[in-house]
Amino acid sequence: MELLSLRVLGILAFIGALLYSVGDILLLASKIKPDEYPNLKPFAKLLSGSEKMAVLSPARMMWGALIGVFATPLILLGFWQVYQGLSGMNAWATLTTFSLFASASIIGAFVHGSFFYLGEYVRALNNVSGNSREIIAGMLERHKKILMITYAPLLIFVIAASILFSVLVASGKTAFPVWMAGVTPLTVVIVWLMGKRIPPRFIRDWTEGAGFSIAYMAFFACTTITLWNG
Repeated sequence: MELLSLRVLGILAFIGALLYSVGDILLLASKIKPDEYPNLKPFAKLLSGSEKMAVLSPARMMWGALIGVFATPLILLGFWQVYQGLSGMNAWATLTTFSLFASASIIGAFVHGSFFYLGEYVRALNNVSGNSREIIAGMLERHKKILMITYAPLLIFVIAASILFSVLVASGKTAFPVWMAGVTPLTVVIVWLMGKRIPPRFIRDWTEGAGFSIAYMAFFACTTITLWNG
């Protein structure tokens, strides 16, 4: 593949991950004082932190969801760049790595977009009264089950693809330098989780929930830089 095309793919992927992180921030970067939302207190276990979405406007949640969903094709272009960089290794292993990353991204788009509806349920639960609250709580419970079901394969695919990427790159037979074997979405997320308490509080608050997107930004930045000169 032409060097210019690899560069363009990497830049587009980085932009896609950046847009995804903006979507995460719009959906998840909020704080509430629980005492100001007494209607949500009886459902604290069910909400398990999502009650903070009660302060978000429908417009903000809508754009947060849509930005991530529409950025997904750019993420897929980034993993196609990764596939090209892995060329020279076993074709099936390389294709499997790309397929796992791509599948995780497609499932991730559904998960990300679904947070709009999660926020709407939280807002409704806070605003309705009487028997309606139990109906909304039931809908919310079913929605969270769907999220848990889709999160499982997403995480499994990312972990498996990251390990395969590391093994292939560590062989020294790809276009990536061997040290890139230690730079994967999985390892970057781990580093992020270990060090996210280091930045100032306002940065931690604004990037809450954007760990995967930030990991993809770092990953695509590294793949693009290492492939820049061929």
